[in-house]
Amino acid sequence: MHELDDYPLRDLPHAAMTDHIARKRFGQNFLRDRSVIEKIIGAIAPQREDCVVEIGPGQGALTLPLLSQLPRLQVIELDRDLIPVLQALPDKLPAPRAELLILNQDALDVDYHALSATLGGKLRVIGNLPYNISTPILFKLLEHIDVISDMHFMLQKEVVDRMAAKPGSKIYGRLSVMLQAQAEVSALFKVPASAFTPVPKVESAIVRLVPLAEQPDPALLASLENIARIAFSARRKTLSNGLHAVLSALEIAACGIDPKRRAETLSQAEFQCLARAKLSLAAS
Repeated sequence: MHELDDYPLRDLPHAAMTDHIARKRFGQNFLRDRSVIEKIIGAIAPQREDCVVEIGPGQGALTLPLLSQLPRLQVIELDRDLIPVLQALPDKLPAPRAELLILNQDALDVDYHALSATLGGKLRVIGNLPYNISTPILFKLLEHIDVISDMHFMLQKEVVDRMAAKPGSKIYGRLSVMLQAQAEVSALFKVPASAFTPVPKVESAIVRLVPLAEQPDPALLASLENIARIAFSARRKTLSNGLHAVLSALEIAACGIDPKRRAETLSQAEFQCLARAKLSLAAS
C-alpha cells in the first residue's frame, strides 16, 4: 500500500469526473476542490490500522485519497447509481489495490455496532453529510458512540457553529447541549461554496467530534434531552417560567442556578444538574 509521502494527494487522479447528475432529494453537492480535499484528509490523518467509515462518498472525492492510504475502507452510499462509480475507484490506484467495501444503504438504517464488529475495531466516521438529514445522522451516531473513536464531517457552516457554540451565545441551543454532553466538538475550518458542484447556496465547514471518556448514562441523557428541548423552546423566558412544568423555581435553585437565568446561559454541568433533579423527582 502506498503511503502519503510516496504517493502525494496532488498526484492522484480526480475521482469526481463522471456525468452523474446531483440529485436534490439526496442533498448531493459533490466536492471538487483539490486543495480542500487535501486539507480535509490532513485533518482526518488516517492511519493504516484505522477502521474508517465514509458516509455519503458521492463520486469519491475523499474516497480515492483515503484508499491511497488505507488497506481497507468502508463506505455507505444510498444512491445506487453511484455504486458503479465507487466500485471503479480502486482501479485508479497502482497495485496493490486497497479493499473498498460498499454498503448501499441509508446511513440512518445502519447498525454501527455490527459494522464495528465486522471491521474489527472502533470506527472513525467521516462524511460530507446532506444538509437535509445531517442532524438525524448525528443523533443516530451518538446512539453508537461507544464504538466510535472520532468523527469528521462537512456540514452547513451554520450547523457547525451551533454544534460548537458555547453558553452565552445566541446560537447555543439543544443541539449544542446534546452533542457536547457526549463529545468534544471542534469547528476546524470553513469550506467555500465554490468548492462544490453544483454550487450550494450555503457555506460549509469541517467539524471534529471526539467522544468523551466518560459518557452519561441513558437515563440522564433522556432527561437532559427533555430539559434542553423544553428550555430552548422558550429561550426568551426565564428558567422558572420555561421549566415550570417539570421543575419548580426551588428545585432549579437547589442546583445552584438562579431561576431568573435563561437557558442559553447554562453550562453543560448546570444542564446535567437540572436533568438529575428531574430524574430524582420522577423516582420519588
